[in-house]
Order: sequence, then C-alpha cells, then structure tokens
Amino acid sequence: MAVCTHLDQVDPAVSPDSTEGCTDCLREGSSWVHLRECLSCGHVACCDSSPRRHATAHSRSSGHPIVRSFEPGESWWWCYPDQLLVGPRA
Repeated sequence: MAVCTHLDQVDPAVSPDSTEGCTDCLREGSSWVHLRECLSCGHVACCDSSPRRHATAHSRSSGHPIVRSFEPGESWWWCYPDQLLVGPRA
C-alpha cells in the first residue's frame, strides 16, 4: 500500500488565502470548476478540470506537495509528488 511521504509539510494552522474562489483566476478574470487549498500555505487555486489548472501550477512552482479539496462536503487530500489520494480527513 502506498503511503504519502509529505505529510510533514502540512501546516496544521494554515488558513485559506481566499474564500471567494481561485486566487489566480480572480486576478486574471478566468473561471474555475473546483477549488483546492494548499496545505502548506493556504493558497486557494483551481483544479485540473479547470482551464488554467492553478493548483497544480502552484504545487510545481512552490514545491508545496499537498492540497485539500476546498469544496463543501469534501474532505480528501491529494499529494502531487506521490500522486496519491490522502483521505478522507476529518
């Protein structure tokens, strides 16, 4: 069974940098499908089903490995380097 090796990079005190939507899409005037929150810094960005894929871009540029779904009722986490679903979380 695969295990995420990046959980030590999750900041338990992290808070979202936006509650309005994808920070990057809002700045650019583009749209998103679903939202993800970086668990290292709180950056809220759009998913890979969105045209601009800002969450993946943020992970690649920052090195921050884990996001959580920022959708109501969803509690899963995703680790980009391990390509692993981590969750559901409480």
